[in-house]
Amino acid sequence: MADKIDGLFRAVRRPNREQYSHEEVARACREATGDSFSATYLWQLRTGRRDNPTKRHLEALARFFDVPVAYFFDGGQGAAIARELELLAALRDAGVRSVALRAVNLSPESVGTISDLIDVIARREQGGSEQNGSEQNGSERGGSGRGGG
Repeated sequence: MADKIDGLFRAVRRPNREQYSHEEVARACREATGDSFSATYLWQLRTGRRDNPTKRHLEALARFFDVPVAYFFDGGQGAAIARELELLAALRDAGVRSVALRAVNLSPESVGTISDLIDVIARREQGGSEQNGSEQNGSERGGSGRGGG
């Protein structure tokens, strides 16, 4: 439960892209439910120190963060919503958004090529590029392997 609540804070932001504070969210949840809902209680839920929120509290959180309440209860739908939230968080990055917007008008083959390049770069940055030599000489993509020099 804590991971789901924390995921909402990380992905859903104010218009200025800052995270909502525990106090802001708790206040909105108090107003929505009429129940006691403190910033400390919310922090405890978010960090896993408490793991027994009421259904009304989860409904208020879902309403605040504009996600279906099933995010908290339905494993399959919750996972799908979590993936959408990750995408939302990634698209907040101007560089990622720029690449995505420019790729919209490309052919499926070109998008596949870009995807392959991103995979290669990601492996290199993670230190898992056992094939660096073959990638550099073009043999992985069926290149001639000639250096031109």
